[in-house]
Amino acid sequence: MKIESLVRLLAGSMTLLSVALVYFVSPWWLLLTCFVGLNLIQSAFTGFCPPSLVLAKLGWLDDTGTIHWGGRR
Repeated sequence: MKIESLVRLLAGSMTLLSVALVYFVSPWWLLLTCFVGLNLIQSAFTGFCPPSLVLAKLGWLDDTGTIHWGGRR
C-alpha cells in the first residue's frame, strides 16, 4: 500500500468518526473534522504528514513511499 492511500483512508475514517460523534455526543466534535481538513490542506502544500513520520519511525515505510506492515523485508 502506498502512503497516499493510507492518508486518504485515515482522513476518511476520522471524518466519518467525527460525524458519528457529532450525531451521538456533541456538535463540538466538528472540530475534529476541521482539524482533519486543515491537516490535509497543509500536507498538500508542505508535504509534511504525521502518519508518514510515525510509519518511518516504525521502519514500515521505504524510500519509495510503500508501506511494509510489520517492517521491511
